[in-house]
Amino acid sequence: MSDSRIAQALEAGLSLPAEGRIAVFGPRAGMDLSALPQDRAVMITGNKPDSDAFAARGYAVAVQAEGAFAAALVVLPRAKAQARAMLAEAARTGLVIVDGQKTDGVESILKDLRKREDVLGVISKSHGKLFWFVPVGDYAEWVGRPATVDGFVTRPGVFSADGVDAASRLLADALPKLTGKIADLGAGWGYLSARMLADHPGIKALHLVEADHDALTCARENVSDARAQFHWSDATTWRPATKLDVVVMNPPFHTGRAAEPDLGRAFIATAAASLAPSGQLYMVANRHLPYEAALAACFAQIEEIGGDNRFKILHAARPSRQMR
Repeated sequence: MSDSRIAQALEAGLSLPAEGRIAVFGPRAGMDLSALPQDRAVMITGNKPDSDAFAARGYAVAVQAEGAFAAALVVLPRAKAQARAMLAEAARTGLVIVDGQKTDGVESILKDLRKREDVLGVISKSHGKLFWFVPVGDYAEWVGRPATVDGFVTRPGVFSADGVDAASRLLADALPKLTGKIADLGAGWGYLSARMLADHPGIKALHLVEADHDALTCARENVSDARAQFHWSDATTWRPATKLDVVVMNPPFHTGRAAEPDLGRAFIATAAASLAPSGQLYMVANRHLPYEAALAACFAQIEEIGGDNRFKILHAARPSRQMR
């Protein structure tokens, strides 16, 4: 990770500016960035759990870079278009440091940057690389811009940026008539919510809960119905002001490249805690994910109501009293 690589780079000749703020693009909770001066570092992230984690540690945090920065550290994401957009932002500073794992495409990014910049140093360690340069190139074509796919606005790096997710479409098609107060946990750029509001006039209010700020920004453009309420929040900890009638969700189950079913289990716990005694949960999941035990621990009734060879649609009702 960048903690050891950046410390090694500073020992090997990387010199940080003596003054001015340092933007850190895409930091992840748990990273040790103690090699950077904390009083000058600003964590730039649209991921709510990461933002909250660094704020709790005393760092300045922001959703986007505003004002002048003397240097920038870019922690590469998996999506190349998103990585390029971060680098285009970082290139407005006087020094750019890039850190990433090989599995996240750091080799490809380094190759691309060598064509336009004089890379001043490279550190290889722990299956990744860190390198740095003083930007002089033009990055206009790398700037992240919204796109329109299937009639919806998306942005680089958001889940299913290239089109409607097949599981979400399957769930939207399978939902029975919905009424009352609803939540879409992990709403993404708003496909499920847009479908529900269009297909179910009995919905009184719909809460879109999403941890990715860019995705939620897209959702605000894709869902214009006055019944929609938008929450930039971690769905594993979010709670509504009043109990809900229905929760609908297509929960994430990856952290980076690693499968992490506990995310889905945490979504299930949130759903149970958010629902009224008569509330119901509808969710879609990959067939191989063992969510039934988590559902049984939180609800008195569970059943599979649809799906295909890739996905299953699960319905749960009567949340347990201890979860409420």
